[in-house]
Amino acid sequence: MSRRSTSTVIAPLLIEDTRPVPGAALVRLLITGCLITWLPSTAWSTDMPFSDYKPANECVVLLHGLSRTDFSMGKMANVLEERGYAGSNVHYNSREHNIEELASLAINQGLQDCRALEAQRIHFVTHSLGGILVRYYLLHNEVPELGRVVMLAPPNHGSQIIDIFGDIPGFDFFSGEPASQLGTRGPESVPAKLPSVDFELGVIAGTRSISPIFSFALPDRDDGKVTVESTKVDGMRDFIEMPFNHTFIMRSNAVIEQVIHFLQHGSFDHTATNPKM
Repeated sequence: MSRRSTSTVIAPLLIEDTRPVPGAALVRLLITGCLITWLPSTAWSTDMPFSDYKPANECVVLLHGLSRTDFSMGKMANVLEERGYAGSNVHYNSREHNIEELASLAINQGLQDCRALEAQRIHFVTHSLGGILVRYYLLHNEVPELGRVVMLAPPNHGSQIIDIFGDIPGFDFFSGEPASQLGTRGPESVPAKLPSVDFELGVIAGTRSISPIFSFALPDRDDGKVTVESTKVDGMRDFIEMPFNHTFIMRSNAVIEQVIHFLQHGSFDHTATNPKM
């Protein structure tokens, strides 16, 4: 399929944007050095069998996280396509707009793509900031075709990382305007203003971190950027913890299988084999 300006209709992947951000070298050294880690996608072995479920006229909108691109959700998009889902892997520039603007730009693009494919049911799979965009959008807009939503490592109550490190010179240059809106408190915090959810939501929280500076600053178990408790939200249908870090949680085979299980059944598979750590 042809490349869209701001999304991939489950098609070729983009190269990750690696252009330097002026004035943020020290922040990049601190933050990127802590976050860019490698965790094999097979770290959690699972006996979860492939389902015989065949999605019909179902489309999935994928939304990446802060300072990422649609490349980060590319593996998820490919597996969903293999399982029969149509979809839109949306790219949005989180450095140029606030959460309110991004919610409209990114989600309207995804809905447009899915509706062009004549989808009768539209799901969302999000990473980090992407989950907040969905919550904000659905609070202010109705999606008649709305199916199920799976959020990976969402800062549903904000992140203390923003509270602690947000005032470091250059932080905003690296992370963009939405970062300042993802704190846990204050008038700028969007998560603090959002109500409980009223749609079918499954949340997957990461529990592994090799970002020692950030994890030391966080008050609870975390994935290196968001605490486990902060991922939870009143009204969610199901919740599961998995031993992966914030940066690469969406690339785990086991996580992808749990995403598909929730899209099909409205729940996670809590009987899947425990990780061998």
